[in-house]
Amino acid sequence: SSICIEAGAAGEEKETAKRGILSAVRTAVKRVQTALSEKNQDQVQSALKEATSSLDGAASKGVIPKARASRKISRLAARVNKFLSSAASPSA
Repeated sequence: SSICIEAGAAGEEKETAKRGILSAVRTAVKRVQTALSEKNQDQVQSALKEATSSLDGAASKGVIPKARASRKISRLAARVNKFLSSAASPSA
């Protein structure tokens, strides 16, 4: 019936929206990793801020679970802080 067709279309629209949000999250996380590998302090901090915002937004919209977003943010922040502390006091 037409109701099923409408429901299917709505599901597809939701899936498309989710895909866009997930893509933005992955890109933001990748920017942090790239900045870390390039050892660019300014880029690292701004990329972490962007990634945190992206992950929080995706979690609040229900695209990814809140726990997963929190875990990813925590791990990224730990890597960034480790990088920044090693960059501040270069002993190697």
